[in-house]
Amino acid sequence: MAKKDVTKPIALDPRGGRPRDKCETHIEGIDRILNGGVPIGNIVLLAGTVGSGKTTLAMEFLINGAKAGETCCYISVTEPSSKMLSNLQTYGFFDESLVKEGKLNIFDLTVINDRLGVERLDGTYTAKDMEALLGAFEDIVDELGITRLVIDSITAVCYQLPDRGSIRNFIFRLSQFLSTFGCTTFLISETVVDSNTQTYSIFGVEEAVADGVVLMGNIIRQGDLLRSLQVVKMRGTKHSRARHLIELTPVGLAVVPLLKWGQDGGQAFT
Repeated sequence: MAKKDVTKPIALDPRGGRPRDKCETHIEGIDRILNGGVPIGNIVLLAGTVGSGKTTLAMEFLINGAKAGETCCYISVTEPSSKMLSNLQTYGFFDESLVKEGKLNIFDLTVINDRLGVERLDGTYTAKDMEALLGAFEDIVDELGITRLVIDSITAVCYQLPDRGSIRNFIFRLSQFLSTFGCTTFLISETVVDSNTQTYSIFGVEEAVADGVVLMGNIIRQGDLLRSLQVVKMRGTKHSRARHLIELTPVGLAVVPLLKWGQDGGQAFT
């Protein structure tokens, strides 16, 4: 399938190599942090705790891409698509016509499994099931021409794989074909980050395979719970590694620098 010709900003690779085309998130502050956006084809781990804003950021990433003419896809692992569509109605930046026009596609993993005839024993994918699931993801991206993909959550998928070697192999192969199609992907990781071990996922494998890690968490300041964001790594672009605050506005997320006064007397956790 011919790849969609979408003009993207270009920034130099921090190692001095060839420039990488960028996928602009169009989320206030994030493209500035990433020096123009996420390098096209990168697979990014969006890690953090419940309530830190991961799904909202991921959905705005998809919706902004759809509004720009791209074909985007959200794969829900734990919730039915009907519930996700209902939740989308609460976002001021959501446009229902994007779904009707096929620019924003929402799929249930359970429905995909049923169509594949996947029968998990004790909640675990067999090697054959994993091959079928990878093939299904590839077919969706290829046939629909998907350029932005979100899997929510990769943690739930990993729980269904038998061991860490299988997790690494699954994410590595997923990354390979997504990069080939020029599809920029967010994998949502539900985790409590351990500051002692510096892992950003339940299994400690996902962040090693991913091209980027965006850490989302919370900061307690004077009794208020503030959302935060920090880009830990992003291959193919220079980026800020400073922690920023996230503000939820009627028109979407806004990411602003975390001022020194915002850290005083506060407790940060993720």
